[in-house]
Amino acid sequence: MKKNIISIFVLVIVFISTLDVSAHCDGIDGPVVKAAQKSLEENNIDFVLAWIKSDFETQVRDVFNKVMNIRNLNELTKEVADYYFFETVVRLHREGEGEPYTGLKPAGRELSPAILLADESVESGNFQKLKNLIIESVTSSLDEKSDLLLQKKNFNTDNVEAGREFVESYVNFIHFAEKIYEFSQSKPGIQNHDLH
Repeated sequence: MKKNIISIFVLVIVFISTLDVSAHCDGIDGPVVKAAQKSLEENNIDFVLAWIKSDFETQVRDVFNKVMNIRNLNELTKEVADYYFFETVVRLHREGEGEPYTGLKPAGRELSPAILLADESVESGNFQKLKNLIIESVTSSLDEKSDLLLQKKNFNTDNVEAGREFVESYVNFIHFAEKIYEFSQSKPGIQNHDLH
């Protein structure tokens, strides 16, 4: 039992770490923009480069240098230049993840409890609340899918529609189990957002 809980937790940490990056890194109050703000404040690009794949480093450096050269002209120029830098680094961060860039999202938007607890856990170093949330969520989802599957399992073979409902439940259940297992076996840094 303890091994199963540990396996679920490992799965969740990998899943949350990828979700966290892709789900709120495009926010104006997300970690990429915060790192970009720090880079601009300190005139040190290194704060934001950690969020950017090396393939895009030259592009980010070029934009950073241009922004640093004009942001002190006046307040409006600074605001526009900073925003341009934020959009650039978030777009390139997303591209590095293989995700589309759909614009900067507003600060304070509603995020999933998992993202909020993941950030809180990283900050505090205490992952217990996150573990509890994930274990409850995975267990609940698995229970729901398995219960539905069992309800539909003993269908009358003369009822093709009932058979199709069973097959749909079966496929959904099997794919869910497979994805969770595959995700738990993946190495950190491997992107897999297709958990349903």
